Amino acid sequence: MKIKHGITNIIKKYKHAWVFLYAFIYLPWFMYLEKNITIHSEFHVIHAEIDDKIPFIEYFIIPYFLWFVFVLAVFLYFFFTNIEEFYKLAKLSFIGMTLFLLISTIFPNGVELRPIEFTRDNIFIDMVKFLYRADTPTNVFPSLHVFNSVAASIAIYESQELKKHRYICIGAYILTGFIILATMFLKQHSVIDVIGGLLMSYVLYQFIYVTEKKKVLKVYEQGI
Repeated sequence: MKIKHGITNIIKKYKHAWVFLYAFIYLPWFMYLEKNITIHSEFHVIHAEIDDKIPFIEYFIIPYFLWFVFVLAVFLYFFFTNIEEFYKLAKLSFIGMTLFLLISTIFPNGVELRPIEFTRDNIFIDMVKFLYRADTPTNVFPSLHVFNSVAASIAIYESQELKKHRYICIGAYILTGFIILATMFLKQHSVIDVIGGLLMSYVLYQFIYVTEKKKVLKVYEQGI
């Protein structure tokens, strides 16, 4: 009975985990796009002149891979500490990711920026080669690396609790900046993809965070 009661309490406490069911929508859809929109198929090439002036720097593979840890850590932090803020982050992130899937489906896109050969040989180059093998240069607009990083930073910025931990916030913002730079210096994304990711995060932020703040303020003023 104690075990059953304990399991029931855990389910009640973490019932907001239902949000992660979104993975069953996102992953099959994304894998479908990755399989069907490849370098061997027709897609719109995303390119800006400034892309050609940005050098390839393999060391940016570190912040690029840290993206996975960063986004997951932020999600888990709010999942265990603040359900309301968790829902906001999930809403922001999943709406943006769905828009990304819709854009990639309607407007197949990709980049042709990756170096054909490498002039250096080191562990970072090996990591980049692994990335290139695992990830196709398609389905790039808007950049999810940029969007999800900014979304995580927005959640951190809006958190009253995390504002008490200044260095954690600063570290998160710096990491977000390096992740954004990494998408371009690793030739994974065009500047256009980066701008698209930033714009999408800004627009959704207005709807999900700013609009709600205005509603709360309006209710507060009406109550006075």
